[in-house]
Amino acid sequence: MSTFTDIGNLMYLYLDEIDPGEGTDAAEFLVKATAQQLKDAGGRNWVPTIVKETSKDRYEVVGNAFIYAVAEAAGLERVWCIVADDSEATAAITKTLSREAIPQINLSKASRDDIQAALQYLIEQPGSGLTGIKLPVATNRIDEAPRQYWKTLDPITNLKCGITKGKKLNALKQVFYVTPQPMPDVIKDPTVLQTLTAQELKKMAKKRELSGYNKLKKSDLVELLSQ
Repeated sequence: MSTFTDIGNLMYLYLDEIDPGEGTDAAEFLVKATAQQLKDAGGRNWVPTIVKETSKDRYEVVGNAFIYAVAEAAGLERVWCIVADDSEATAAITKTLSREAIPQINLSKASRDDIQAALQYLIEQPGSGLTGIKLPVATNRIDEAPRQYWKTLDPITNLKCGITKGKKLNALKQVFYVTPQPMPDVIKDPTVLQTLTAQELKKMAKKRELSGYNKLKKSDLVELLSQ
């Protein structure tokens, strides 16, 4: 955590004191056209850029990078900034609030409404890999799955909800992450067992001291363990 004392302050900083950081991916036209509009309006950025202090009188942009780029294109000497702390959490939420990053939700704990809203957002994006997905079907099957135990999003592809590996699964990774709960030693719910690999099922059978599991296929292991 930063030990500098300007955290939370609105400051009018010289551009040459600021590192642009990752910069903006905005189109050149948007930057230049906005820069002209800024100059015409008097050259004050009433929406500040967000920076962190890296050393005495040195800063780095962590949010609203578009505003820094516009100020630079406009030839401004100084830009209004808010000084944030240097934590990763602050940088992450700043980028999200600045619409420079997509917020993610924890699929292990997400409500049905949150799952549906996230899927709807992805479906509506230009060039979405989820075009054609039936929203109610995908929402219900993901919501009803034992996602609290998932270590990755890969089990979604086994739910027969239209989401397959590749572009569709990668699209989900934009908005979902998982924090799995520890798997119980004894599980008899076949829905949960189906999400495990054959090797994981065999380990579970061994712990339960079940016989004859070594040569069984996954479907037979699920049946054995669900008894």
